[in-house]
Amino acid sequence: MTHPTIHAELAFYQAPQDGSAPYNYVGEPPLGEPWRNYGNDVRTVPIHDIRGKEDQFSLDRDAFQILNDITSSATYETFNSDDSIREIYYPEVERLLLETVAGAHTIIFFDHTIRRANPHAVRQPVNQVHADQTERSAESRVRKHVSDPELAEKYLGERYRIINVWRPINGAVESSPLAFAPATTTEEEDFVTIQHRYSTFNGEIMGVRYNPKTEWKFCAGVDDNERILLKCFDSQDGVAKRVAHTAFVDPNTPPEAKARESIEVRALVFG
Repeated sequence: MTHPTIHAELAFYQAPQDGSAPYNYVGEPPLGEPWRNYGNDVRTVPIHDIRGKEDQFSLDRDAFQILNDITSSATYETFNSDDSIREIYYPEVERLLLETVAGAHTIIFFDHTIRRANPHAVRQPVNQVHADQTERSAESRVRKHVSDPELAEKYLGERYRIINVWRPINGAVESSPLAFAPATTTEEEDFVTIQHRYSTFNGEIMGVRYNPKTEWKFCAGVDDNERILLKCFDSQDGVAKRVAHTAFVDPNTPPEAKARESIEVRALVFG
């Protein structure tokens, strides 16, 4: 049974109480420091199912796009190995982006994450409204992952995007679905830069403040032959820059629902 509109709790950004700059650690924090210094502002919001209306949303306007009927030679076992993901799945994603993203001519993958809604999994669905990149962290990604410095400068002078390609790997999503907010309904002031602290360097992500004007969407039962493109950054003016998104607990999920397993591949898209 589908529910065109559901009401569910989403966790938004809440500023540190002491007024300090927000941060979080990736991995174990130093002794005596918290994993992060900011809190959650939990709100119940309406989330609208766009199943059957997927073609009404685009990367340039909304910062997300849903693609149907995508063929793949990857099997469930493919996603048990980083090597097989890179050898089998990456080329498929590259072709998909080159065929789908207008103007794209070069794709560089820099990361992928397998998430399993399992308490013992290394990475689980993120139940926190966020955006993946700031302008500075996106520029840093280009300089880091384009090996030729002159070519990196050339690309930085042109249009470049960071796109997260998301899909389930164990069949249609029954739990922990993904919610996303069309960029036309968010404001720049909603996004807050958070220092993302790794063991060897500091990056940046974005928290998202609650805004009652924001509209939230999801697509029921996303399956293995579908892809959700989430724009993390776009250097071009006049188009959507990024999409706020989060996993969430659907109150209509039955107790026996299958745990969600998914992969997201992050790509620099030039052109």
